[in-house]
Amino acid sequence: MEAFLSELQHEFTLPFSNPVLIFALLLSIVLLAPILLKRINVPSIIGLIVAGVIIGPHGLNWINNTHAGVEMFSTIGLLYIMFIVGLELDLGEFILHKNRSLAFGFYTFVIPLLVGYPVCHYLLGYSADASFLTASMFSTHTLVAYPIVSRMGIARNQAVAITVGGTILTDTAVLIILALVLSNSNGGLDAGFLIKLLLSLLLFSLIIFLIVPRIAKWFFKRATPEKYSTFIFVLFVVFSAGFLVELGGIEPIIGAFAAGLALNRLIPHSSALMNRIEFFGNALFIPIFLISVGMLVDISVVLNGPRTLIVALTLTLMALVGKWLAAWATQKTFRYSNTQRNLIFGLSSSHAAATLAIILVGYRADLLDEYILNGTIILILLTCIVASVFTQRAAKKIAISEENEPLIPSSMGVFAQEKILVPIANPTNIGQHVELALLLKDKKSVNPVSLLGVVPNNQEAEKNIVSFRKQLQGFVSRATAAEVNIDIITTIDHNPADGIVRTARETMSDIVILGWPGKAGLWDKLLGEKVDLIIKNMDKNLFVCHVERNLILNKRIVVVSPPLAEKEDGFGLWVSKVSKLSSELSIPVLHLGHPETQKIISGQKKSGNFIFQPFVDWSNPLSCGDLIKKDDLIILVSAHVGYISHIPVLESLPTRLENRFPHHNRIVVYPKQHLADQLLETEDHIFIP
Repeated sequence: MEAFLSELQHEFTLPFSNPVLIFALLLSIVLLAPILLKRINVPSIIGLIVAGVIIGPHGLNWINNTHAGVEMFSTIGLLYIMFIVGLELDLGEFILHKNRSLAFGFYTFVIPLLVGYPVCHYLLGYSADASFLTASMFSTHTLVAYPIVSRMGIARNQAVAITVGGTILTDTAVLIILALVLSNSNGGLDAGFLIKLLLSLLLFSLIIFLIVPRIAKWFFKRATPEKYSTFIFVLFVVFSAGFLVELGGIEPIIGAFAAGLALNRLIPHSSALMNRIEFFGNALFIPIFLISVGMLVDISVVLNGPRTLIVALTLTLMALVGKWLAAWATQKTFRYSNTQRNLIFGLSSSHAAATLAIILVGYRADLLDEYILNGTIILILLTCIVASVFTQRAAKKIAISEENEPLIPSSMGVFAQEKILVPIANPTNIGQHVELALLLKDKKSVNPVSLLGVVPNNQEAEKNIVSFRKQLQGFVSRATAAEVNIDIITTIDHNPADGIVRTARETMSDIVILGWPGKAGLWDKLLGEKVDLIIKNMDKNLFVCHVERNLILNKRIVVVSPPLAEKEDGFGLWVSKVSKLSSELSIPVLHLGHPETQKIISGQKKSGNFIFQPFVDWSNPLSCGDLIKKDDLIILVSAHVGYISHIPVLESLPTRLENRFPHHNRIVVYPKQHLADQLLETEDHIFIP
């Protein structure tokens, strides 16, 4: 009994040393902190940081932040945040507004430096070197509040894109300053150090941005989708990149962000792989990192005399003022709203990892004293709280404003959400069409993507229904595990086309995605038997797809639309879906069409990735084929006979495209449209007295 009590006492000796107990305690905090703080409307990030303060070595001393397990999870969490930042960045939006990112990076680096240096030098009385190093700490920041914008679904907002871009620029600059200061404190800067730094960055960039994407393409193309090998591969790339850049003397967070950029195009935001990446990060790695940030805070330092408190409050105030002025300058330069300014300020005002690294280097090199060190610890806590509050409020306003944008019109109640129907002819080969449906699907829609099977109305009908469902069950199970909402619909009909039309109406679907009718030469035959019958009888947006290669292998979308395409009901839908597909795949869109159509598209809110080139030679429509490259996804916007944008050449164009580009991914879009006769009747009714 005494031995048992002794062992029990040993297990609960503070700080805890049992890794199982430590992990269980961390998980309980990750579980309970958001639940408890949600009741008082406090961001969960603040709760996790405060929990770290309480259980850390300067609080109850339950867990020591130097414990190997905690330190490992903290490092993983920080790298994971930076990786997700790079992965979720809308590259099209980032490239389009790269000058804005450069401007914000300049503001958020220079303004805090200019504000902080005179305060540290003249007000607090530190030397020029100490003041410069401390002021550079004001310039850097950690995207601690980024999980808020990610969770609210606004990670691809323009304000987020330029903040992330500016963050990487300023953090890279500050971390290079850190390396230079460290080198200088060890005996002075020399040419060898600078050459090593530049060569390391060059070699790392070549590996990450040229070699890794090629390996990833090869791996994703051959990996089995239902396995977790793709997720393990992604983790391997992230931490290998962090290690490689660390060998060159740069902080590993830059490597993790670069890995996210390198894999950005290959991991669509709506994919099952992206779901797994976000799940593991938000459930485990990132929360433990936030707890570890709180464990660094020593509240007792404020009791060490007024000097510590004065330095801490001064540093915190200068850090926040510098970042607010940078956000304000960005707002005024690019005419952003107050909400966007607050979001930029919230994301860029939190200080954590890089800040602590700079101060520790200065402290160990005897450039900074303990007042700066302790004041920085308080600064980390206060700026993380301020950043979380501002980001939460601004992100909520932006999310609500985006939520209030008009949805695709349907009916009422739950059906006032987008519905996509995917008829399946061959259950053993459905992956690419469903992947396309998931990329096109509106995230605000609560309706699942429906897989439809139409079986012949004969004595084997019930048996065929059971067989169809059984063949699809494995796919649906994998999708459900990845939180991808898919359901199965089966129906009986003498004619498959009639069954598809009827089901689309019964389910009030907005989009129907069909497979390409067949190989070259079969289009004309099957069009009249199946697709043409569907077009004539179903007033829905129809996407007829030939997706032979994985969509992530495409490097550009080429859209060809006929004159007057903007007059059709489904015009806005196909433009928004092409824009969404472009955003998901992080590739540009080349639109070939009438200048009037292009003028309307350029006025749309989400047309940032579009590049326009007029095309009016519809007497020889394949002349535009010279502009199509090997890795392009071809989208032809067509129309059936009787529709206002119909021209005769559209009837044979799908076959001609197939003959010329047999191995390209191709989509023919038949938008929901008004009949020309109906439109003329309406005009007659309006203009005839």
